[in-house]
Amino acid sequence: MVKAAFLGLGVMGYPMARHLKAKGHDVTVYNRTTARAEKWVSEHGGRLAATPLEAARGQDIVFACVGNDDDLRQVTLGDNGAFGGMGTGTVFVDHTTASATIARELSAAARERGFAFLDAPVSGGQAGAENGQLTVMVGGEQGPFEAAQPVIMAFARACRLLGPAGSGQLAKMMNQICIAGVVQGLAEAIHFGKRSGLDIEAVIEVISKGAAQSWQMENRSRTMNAGTFDFGFAVDWMRKDLGIVLDEARQNGAHLPLTALVDQFYSDVQSMGGRRWDTSSLIARLER
Repeated sequence: MVKAAFLGLGVMGYPMARHLKAKGHDVTVYNRTTARAEKWVSEHGGRLAATPLEAARGQDIVFACVGNDDDLRQVTLGDNGAFGGMGTGTVFVDHTTASATIARELSAAARERGFAFLDAPVSGGQAGAENGQLTVMVGGEQGPFEAAQPVIMAFARACRLLGPAGSGQLAKMMNQICIAGVVQGLAEAIHFGKRSGLDIEAVIEVISKGAAQSWQMENRSRTMNAGTFDFGFAVDWMRKDLGIVLDEARQNGAHLPLTALVDQFYSDVQSMGGRRWDTSSLIARLER
């Protein structure tokens, strides 16, 4: 068992920290909105820290799951940032979906201070976090990964080191590219089937047993057909992620025409008032 801090108790971080505590780890939490951290402690025990710096002091591992590059930089390097409280030989594990650039920046800053940084974005959404079934893509060095991986498995079903700093974020970008294309294809298929007068649930039951099968089909086809878009991963967040992908593609020269197109489709959904709808709401722009 380790002493761990968790920074950021959003829809992902809240249950991830809970799984750490349930596995017997000594958990300290910090959240920008203190009331949410107080609620977590009242439900699960552990300790509440007033700042990231306070949360990081004396910990073996510090986890973070915040909004974006700016939020991450603030909780690590800002006033009362966690990096000021990290001890020599400890590990900072970042589960934020952020840029590879910030991952490399923070890895270098951590190395200068005598501790390790792992970029470790996750896939599986809110349900995966709640159920402790996340997939974790990690960038960093082997030694710190081996120290952190057994603790990460408190809320994960898979966790793999994929290369040096930034590799986890690059892998998450690949993940989001795949999701964007699959969701758009599924939306068009359901839209096509409805216009053709088919029984959508019956068709999905058949084609989900063949080559068209996907996680999105298994988990979102029925709600897409019903026009229900109240799941955890919001359109605003997907656009943030796709923006990171497209920025990276401009730097590495990758050609991503489908990703750029689907990003614009999500912009249409935002204009329809769907900023907080889940990502399967791409079908809504086809049916308006």
